[in-house]
Amino acid sequence: MANKRDLLIEIGTEELPPKALLTLSEAFSSGICSGLEQNQLNYLSATPFATPRRLAVHVKGVEEVQADREVERRGPALKAAYDKDGNPTKALQGFARSCGVEPDALETVETDKGQWLVFRSTQKGQQTEALIPDMINAALNALPIPKRMRWGDLDSEFVRPVHWLTILFGEQVVETEILSVKSGNATRGHRFHHPEPIIIKHPNEYVKTLEEQGKVFVVFSVRKDRVKNMVQASAEEVDGQAVIDPDLLNEVTSLVEYPMPIMGSFDKKFLDVPQEALISAMQGHQKYFPVVDDEGKLMPYFITVSNIDSSQPEVIKKGNERVIRPRFADAMFFWEQDKAHSLESRLESLKSVTFQHKLGSLYDKSKRVAKLAGEIAKQLGAEELQGIRAAQLSKCDLMSEMVGEFPELQGIMGEYYANHDGETKQVAVALREQYMPRFAGDLLPETILGQAVGIADRLDTLVGIFGIGQPPTGDKDPFGLRRAALSILRVCVESELPLNLKALLQQAQAGFTDNMIDAKAHQQVFDFMLERLRGYAQDRGARYDSVDAVLSCRPDSPYDASLRMHSVEGFRALDAAASLASANKRIHNILKKSDDKLPETTDPTYFEHAAERALYDKLAEVQEVIAPLLKAGDYTQALENMAGLRESVDRFFDEVMVMAEDATVRANRLAFLQSVRHLFLQIADISKLNVG
Repeated sequence: MANKRDLLIEIGTEELPPKALLTLSEAFSSGICSGLEQNQLNYLSATPFATPRRLAVHVKGVEEVQADREVERRGPALKAAYDKDGNPTKALQGFARSCGVEPDALETVETDKGQWLVFRSTQKGQQTEALIPDMINAALNALPIPKRMRWGDLDSEFVRPVHWLTILFGEQVVETEILSVKSGNATRGHRFHHPEPIIIKHPNEYVKTLEEQGKVFVVFSVRKDRVKNMVQASAEEVDGQAVIDPDLLNEVTSLVEYPMPIMGSFDKKFLDVPQEALISAMQGHQKYFPVVDDEGKLMPYFITVSNIDSSQPEVIKKGNERVIRPRFADAMFFWEQDKAHSLESRLESLKSVTFQHKLGSLYDKSKRVAKLAGEIAKQLGAEELQGIRAAQLSKCDLMSEMVGEFPELQGIMGEYYANHDGETKQVAVALREQYMPRFAGDLLPETILGQAVGIADRLDTLVGIFGIGQPPTGDKDPFGLRRAALSILRVCVESELPLNLKALLQQAQAGFTDNMIDAKAHQQVFDFMLERLRGYAQDRGARYDSVDAVLSCRPDSPYDASLRMHSVEGFRALDAAASLASANKRIHNILKKSDDKLPETTDPTYFEHAAERALYDKLAEVQEVIAPLLKAGDYTQALENMAGLRESVDRFFDEVMVMAEDATVRANRLAFLQSVRHLFLQIADISKLNVG
C-alpha cells in the first residue's frame, strides 16, 4: 500500500471580494481535487478554508507517488508492418524507433479489424510533490474570476495581490513559485492582532494554530456560526431579536477573520419612517443587523460586526452611529417628500420611463396591465374596478424618491403610499404583493388583487417580449421570462386559481396595438409556459410520463392541469391502468395508420358482435356518469369510473376484427374506437403511461 501524507495549500492575499469568497473557495478546492484525480492520486477527503485574506484547502491522505501504469501504444497494422520479403517497412521502423525498441520487441494483438502491432511498457509513477505546482496553477487558472488584476511590475494576474504562499506535503515544504510568490511553511495571522508570520509544521496544525496564535477563525462555517450566535446574543441584551438575512450573514462572515459584535443605537424619531427603508439602509449600505421586538417591529438598535477585538469598542460604536444617522436622515427626508405627492399624481411621469423601446413606456404598460388585471380580478370574484385601480398605480412608486434610493423597496413603498393616499386596503396590499414571488421559494400573494396584478403584469411582459422576437435563448434571459412564467404557474397552481391561461394570453395580445407585436406571440408564450409547467410539475414529484400524458392534451388552465396530473398518478395504481393504457396505445396506433374517412358518430346498426354492443352500452353509461365529474374537476373519480371500461375494452379486442373488409363496417368501428379514446383525452392521453 502506498504511503500517504496530508496536503495543505494556502494562497494569502489582499482582502478578497466578500460576495465571491465562498464561490472562489469551493472552486479552488474542487480544482485541487480534480487535479489529484486526473493524476490518479487517491486521497481521503478535502476541506476548503476561506477568510478575507486567504483561500486554502487541506487534503487528507494523499498518496506520495502515482501508481505505476501499464501503457499500450498501437502501431501499424500487421499487414502494413512488413513488405513482401518479410522486412520491416518504414512505418514499422519509425514506430519502433519512437518507442525506443527494436521491431521484434513489439507484440501482436487481434482485433475485430485485424491484427496490429503494439508496444507495451510500464510507466513509473511520478512523485506527488513534483505534480502539486501544476495542479495548483490549473486550479487557480480555472477560478471564476471575471476580471483579473496585476500589481506592481509583476506579470502575474489574480483577483487580488498575493502576498504569501504556503504549501506543505506532510511536514515537507513543496518548493515552487506561483503568482510571483515563492512557497514556504509560513502563514499570516490577523492583520492587526498577529501580522507576523506563523510557521505551520504540519497541515493538521493549520486550523488550531491560526485560531490560537493568529486570531483567525479560518473555517468559514465556524466563523459564520460565531457571527450568528454573537449577534443573536447581543440582540437579546436589549430584549430584541436580530434580523439575520442569510445573504448578509454570508457577506459579513466573508468580511471578518475575528468577528466581534458591537451594539449601536439611533434616534427613535427615525422609527416614524417605514421600517423596511431603515432595514434596507442598515443591511444594504452598512452591513448591520437590525433588531426587532417580539412582534417584528423595529427597535432603535443595530449590531455591527467588527474585525477586531478592540480595547475601545465605544469608539467603534460611536463611529457607526455617526455613519448611519445621515442615511436615516435621507430616508426620513425622502419619506416626507414622497408623501406630499399622491401615487395617482405620478402616473403622468411614467410616460417618461421606457419599458422597452418597441413596447412603449411604463405608462403604456400600466394601461395594458390594468385592463387585464381587472378581467382576472372579476374572474376570481373581486371587483373589476379595484383590479384596474391597483394595476394603474402599480408602477407609480418607481417614481418616488425612496424607491429611487432603495430600488428593492418597490411595491413595499407602494403599499405605504397607497395607505397614506386613502386607497382601499385591497389596492394597497396588491401594490406590494404584485412582485411576489420575488425569488424561488418566496411566499405567494394572498389577495385576489395581488394575484391579479402580478399575473397580468407578467403576462404582458411575456407576450410583449416574445412578440418582438426576443424569447430566452440558452442561458440568456435578460427580461427574466423564465422566472415570470414560473411565477404565474406557481400562483395559479399553489393558490388553486381556475384561470384559463390560453384565453388570458389572447387578451394580453389584444392589449397591444395593431402590428406592434407578432400576431402569434400568445401561442408562442402558451407553448413556452407548457414546457415550464412540465419542469415545475416534475420538480414537485410528478412522474414524467404522467406529466406528458396530461400536457399532450394541452390543458388551458395550469391549476386544472395540476389536478389532472394528480389524478393520473392515482390512476396508475388501479388494476385496470395497465390494460387500459395498453388498449389506448393500440387504438392510437390503429387510428394513426388508417386512411379511412370516419363518421362523426358511431352507428350501432353496423355492429356484428355482442362485444361491440357491450362496449357501446358501457361507454354510454360511463360518459353519463363522468360528465358532471369532469365539469367539477373531479378527475380522480372520473378516472376510477373510466377504469370500469377495462373488461368491455379487452373483450372488444378479443372478439372484434377492427379492420373489417367492409369499408362501412371498418369506418364505423374506427369511429367507435376514436370515441373511446376521446373519452380519456378529456383528462389525459393515458397511452403515454408506462404502467404494468
